[in-house]
Amino acid sequence: MPSRRTLLGLAATGTLVSAGPCDIYASGGAPCIAAHSTTRALYSAYSGPLYQVIRGSDSATTDIKPLTAGGVANAAAQDTFCSGTTCLISIIYDQSGSGNDLTQAPPGGFDGPESNGYDNLASAIGAPVTLNGQKAYGVFVSPGTGYRNNDANGTATGDEAEGMYAVLDGTHYNDACCFDYGNAEVSSTDTGNGHMEAIYYGTSTAWGYGSGSGPWVMADLENNLFSGQAEGLNSADPSISYRFVTAAVKGEPNQWAIRGGNAASGSLTSYYSGARPTVSGYNPMSKEGAIILGIGGDNSNGAQGTFYEGVMTSGYPSDATENSVQANIVAAKYATTSLTSGSALTAGSSISLRVTTTGYTTRYLAHNTTNVITSVVSSSSSSTLQKQASWTVVTGLANSGCFSFESVDTPGSYIRHYNFELLLAASDGTKQFNEDATFCPESGLSGSGTSIRSWNYPTRWFRHYSNVGYIASNGGVHTFDSQTSFNADVTWSISSGFASA
Repeated sequence: MPSRRTLLGLAATGTLVSAGPCDIYASGGAPCIAAHSTTRALYSAYSGPLYQVIRGSDSATTDIKPLTAGGVANAAAQDTFCSGTTCLISIIYDQSGSGNDLTQAPPGGFDGPESNGYDNLASAIGAPVTLNGQKAYGVFVSPGTGYRNNDANGTATGDEAEGMYAVLDGTHYNDACCFDYGNAEVSSTDTGNGHMEAIYYGTSTAWGYGSGSGPWVMADLENNLFSGQAEGLNSADPSISYRFVTAAVKGEPNQWAIRGGNAASGSLTSYYSGARPTVSGYNPMSKEGAIILGIGGDNSNGAQGTFYEGVMTSGYPSDATENSVQANIVAAKYATTSLTSGSALTAGSSISLRVTTTGYTTRYLAHNTTNVITSVVSSSSSSTLQKQASWTVVTGLANSGCFSFESVDTPGSYIRHYNFELLLAASDGTKQFNEDATFCPESGLSGSGTSIRSWNYPTRWFRHYSNVGYIASNGGVHTFDSQTSFNADVTWSISSGFASA
């Protein structure tokens, strides 16, 4: 295990400061060749950019750096730059000096429907957290979102040794392919068994799986998610859903391992360590050396998850080195923080949502049989219409930090999005429904009032467009994503409901 001396560095002032994960890997003989984080520096001396955001109002960009060398990201700089508009994460910089930055994933063998093959960029505000009490933002990956570098430097190829870890949100996942971080094909296409080696997190059972119902940490080795040496079940790979998860995968000739644990406390556990899979193509490996985040090797982008930090190494790190890295992660003290701002919604209250766009201010968010629309409503409107324009605020069905909106006149039915249109639908109790029906209020993008973003697609906000309700992005590919009047159209005035349950 690295000594205490290797876990500490000497700052310019002479004060001892904690080493970062990549300092620890280097001291253990497996230096980082890629180091990605939007939350903090991963070297004790690193003070360069962590990530870049692009602003929706004018497409201007800015780099977000740590507050101090080796420190937490300057979230306040992002908040100032993005005030009154939307921002996306456009680059996740490599802190290792290898130039392995992650940018918008290009088209691949599997092309998503939303961006003409190019994946979407993540919202800059979708995953707020604190580290040692200081605010930072993670990378919230919705289906269709992905980052990639097909021209990486120093990554393992063929059967060369490597290690990797990632800190993830253990409550944000699905069963689709594939929420990955790690080594993949340079062509963005499936080139065969053994051409990938990446961390996977989710509940897919199409290939390998672990005990219980998931989610599991597994390895995406291309054409198979392995939880152990054999295909299918590895009962030693447990379901883990800590709020913050550390996931690690490493491989060398005829040896590989999966490890994981709670990123907020405790140590790592080995879920598998042993020989390579016996299925043809995986021993020896044929790794190609691209780097992916949030997607599969062929750009399969149906998965979701949240990434806070991760690295890839040259060489096979020892368990002892990884244990020291885990101690460093725990010492960073990842914690949750508020997902909302500027709005004082209270669960159990009845509200109405009035349009604030000039020329439409007599209209409120209402519903007909199945669609959420805007209608002209006043105190003299029929009781039927007043009820249709009234919503009971409830604790978010998918996340208690946000809210869901239940129809006053149709109890048990909620506003949800489907194909980005807002609908009124009866709850079926599924994970997907709950996520689609959970929304997070923020200070109004127009400078007053309230804007309401989707929890599971945080680049998208409640918007009225041609009197129909949508979750819309600022300048996306759909007609209702138009940037014209976007801030006004996604800003609502919240009042007591015309009617209550």
